[in-house]
Amino acid sequence: MARLAGRTLDAAGAPAPASVGLILADDGELAALNATHMGEQRPTDVLSFPLLEPAAFPPHVGQSGVAQSAGAGFRLPPGRRIHLGDVVVSVERAVEQAKQGRGGQTADVAWSAGEELALLVVHGLLHVCGWDHAEPAEEHAMRALERRILADR
Repeated sequence: MARLAGRTLDAAGAPAPASVGLILADDGELAALNATHMGEQRPTDVLSFPLLEPAAFPPHVGQSGVAQSAGAGFRLPPGRRIHLGDVVVSVERAVEQAKQGRGGQTADVAWSAGEELALLVVHGLLHVCGWDHAEPAEEHAMRALERRILADR
């Protein structure tokens, strides 16, 4: 997972050195986080908590209305890492989605729980790095980048 996370951050143009938190949890924890932070009363497979604005990362295809912020590209003292944010993944949900053939980007892929977990980690990290899938063009670009990162494993 560490190598996968590193490749994802590199592909998204994240500043380096940097750190991210990857928390592997269960449906109960994701349901509580989803209710608190998203207003959704159900578990979900992955939640991202970015600490930087999307403008802190290189612009990407389909991204709309993101201007470079004044704080983009700021420098830390030598030897310090910037913390980009946290990703919380429900391992329970990943296993269930894989088992039921509801995995992958289209929720209809039958593959291993490990492959589903890898997709969720990549997906969550891209959100931390300013990617989204609310607009069709950006969703297409994000999904293509996910496939490219996962193919390199």
